[in-house]
Amino acid sequence: MRLEPKEEGPSTLTVRIASSADAKAIGQLLHDFNSEFDEPTPGPDRLSERIQRLLAAGDTAVLLGGTGPDGVAVLRFRAAIWSDALECYLAELYVVPGRRGRGLGRALLQTAMDVALAQGADHMDLGTSEDDIAARSLYESLGFVNREGGRDGPITSSTSASSDPAATPRNPPTSSHRIQ
Repeated sequence: MRLEPKEEGPSTLTVRIASSADAKAIGQLLHDFNSEFDEPTPGPDRLSERIQRLLAAGDTAVLLGGTGPDGVAVLRFRAAIWSDALECYLAELYVVPGRRGRGLGRALLQTAMDVALAQGADHMDLGTSEDDIAARSLYESLGFVNREGGRDGPITSSTSASSDPAATPRNPPTSSHRIQ
């Protein structure tokens, strides 16, 4: 059983960029995420190994939040088609159940957007299920826009840092939002 701090303070909302030394904690958080939602998982040890390889390859960044750590965000980068910048895909965002609703998810997502910009990305894509109201609310509150299936469909969003209209594709992916 993990003991949670009774009061939320600045240290409990700390978000940092993870290193390969954090792979075991990352693997455990990702395993817990899939287990919580009855999704298949190769187990924390295999996930840890995969995270180490992804971090070494340089196209993945992982953020850890809280003192446990209690949350994780996984960012994947690739060259963009519509601009000379990178695109960033928010592959995973997870906060342990006992820390939800206290700002850690927001801190992870805001830091993820900042890291994406610093890495040279001009778009961020993400996806979430239609029934994940809390996640959708968080994403929408930070400017992500639902573009698939109408207002009540799942969020699949991207963001662009450029204010140049010529840098924005005429036929963007199913969703678009500027990273600012």
